[in-house]
Amino acid sequence: MSCDQVGNLLLFKFSYREAKDSGVFVPASIVFWLLKHLPVNQDPNLLQPPAPPPIYQQDWDDQVTPRALSVQCRQFNDFIRMTIELDRKPNLTVLLDRGNVELMRQIMEHYQGDLINLDA
Repeated sequence: MSCDQVGNLLLFKFSYREAKDSGVFVPASIVFWLLKHLPVNQDPNLLQPPAPPPIYQQDWDDQVTPRALSVQCRQFNDFIRMTIELDRKPNLTVLLDRGNVELMRQIMEHYQGDLINLDA
C-alpha cells in the first residue's frame, strides 16, 4: 500500500498466485471503515505473509487502475473474502488469509495519520 500526497487515497497492490499484480485506488473513507471492522490478530503464532509487491510511481500513474467504490467483507475461520466494487472494471474478489489481513490492517493503521477522515 501507498498513500497519495493529499491524503485522499491508498493504492492497494495485490499479488496473486501464478498471476500478475493488480492495483486498486481505495478512498480514505473505505480505509477508515476497514480499520473499524477488520479483526485484530489474536493468534501469537500467526505466520508472517510473503512480502507485498513494491509500488512504483508508474503504479500511481497507470490510467487503467480502477477506484474502489465500496467493499464488502465476509469473515470465515481462516480468511476474509473481500469483494471490491470498482468504478470501471468488474468487481474484484480476493481471499486474504489471517496473516495478510493483519498485515493489511497494520499498514492501513500506519497510513491512518496521513489520510483525511471526512467522517470524523
